[in-house]
Amino acid sequence: MSKVLVIGAGGVSSVAVHKMAQFVAVKSGPFSEIFLASRTLSKCDAIAESVEQRTGVAVATAQIDADDVPALTALIESLKPDLVVNLALPYQDLPIMDACLATQTDYLDTANYEPRDEAKFEYHWQWDYQDRFKDAGIMALLGSGFDPGVTSVFTCWLKKHHFDRIDTVDILDCNGGDHGQHFATNFNPEINIREVTAAARHWENGAWVETPALSHKQTFDFEAVGMKNMYLMYHEEIESLKTHLPEIQRIRFWMTFGDAYLTHLEVLQNVGMTRIDPVVYEGREIVPLQFLKAVLPEPASLGESTKGNTNIGVIATGEKDGVKKTLYVKNICSHEAAFAETGNQGVSYTTGVPAMIGAALMLSGTWAGKGVFNMEQFDPDPFMDMLNEHGLPWTLEELEAPLGF
Repeated sequence: MSKVLVIGAGGVSSVAVHKMAQFVAVKSGPFSEIFLASRTLSKCDAIAESVEQRTGVAVATAQIDADDVPALTALIESLKPDLVVNLALPYQDLPIMDACLATQTDYLDTANYEPRDEAKFEYHWQWDYQDRFKDAGIMALLGSGFDPGVTSVFTCWLKKHHFDRIDTVDILDCNGGDHGQHFATNFNPEINIREVTAAARHWENGAWVETPALSHKQTFDFEAVGMKNMYLMYHEEIESLKTHLPEIQRIRFWMTFGDAYLTHLEVLQNVGMTRIDPVVYEGREIVPLQFLKAVLPEPASLGESTKGNTNIGVIATGEKDGVKKTLYVKNICSHEAAFAETGNQGVSYTTGVPAMIGAALMLSGTWAGKGVFNMEQFDPDPFMDMLNEHGLPWTLEELEAPLGF
């Protein structure tokens, strides 16, 4: 039984804390106490209130600036958690890892680091902590969300059980939910828009192939959603998959967007509202994208209005016993069911549940090590089992042929 400190108070954090509390409520599993801290204490308190109402479990809260390493170090030292679960912004990964090093505390996150002043997210900043974490005798688990996270586990599970060799991987992320807003994002607007407007990159034949953002579109029929346009994008699990499974010749990531979303985004880009460099307004500097985030709907507020399903999966081609085949493993998540259970929409749910599972596997010692690790470096079976048990069941099917594009 272990103490956990969760940092961040958005929708993903809310889901993860609710799911952890379910273990505490029945006195089963690795979680014994949950602490929740964020820059905005009122958001922590709102999550704690919901958790207590739904599970009867009390969650202690605290205010913390995750960029303030000395203050965060002091908080960790006072609470003495067995694990810090970072569900704050990707900008804050490194400061939180620094505080974990200072206190010799294990670390987990769901998204890799990116600097505030450049829309570029890569693992090398965090992989550079390998020796320091190893020497400190502690573990960091990176990317324990859905994508990255579950998609990497899906790939490794396919390799373990169904392929001698994987040749291609396509990750398909479809949010078929409708929240009724003219324009809103289902996770942090600033991170979402930075990600969508960045140049697309995929891995092919040992090299990166870069194309303009949203320039490569395909149509796909998603189960429980229907036909959707999906666009080639860069996503961080491509980097970790090609590193840990170098046999894969091509890795691509696709995400669906509606026409209305893309039209709004184009207008916002054209008028400069997606800029991440500061501009001077009435004598003070502001970042247009951060201002836009402030006026858009809070993603955590979309839970009650969002209807429909997400469908996220991996299509892999390869060979088993000399026979070539294509397999598709995926999860379908209902926004309505996610809200009924945790008060959050499905996009938060599909990231928060894997964060809880990764934490549970670390705390139980099922996944263990000293240093910095990605999801691909551990046995996928216990994670796959827990997905089925805790709200994200998956299915496997064989396709008649590889993708035609």
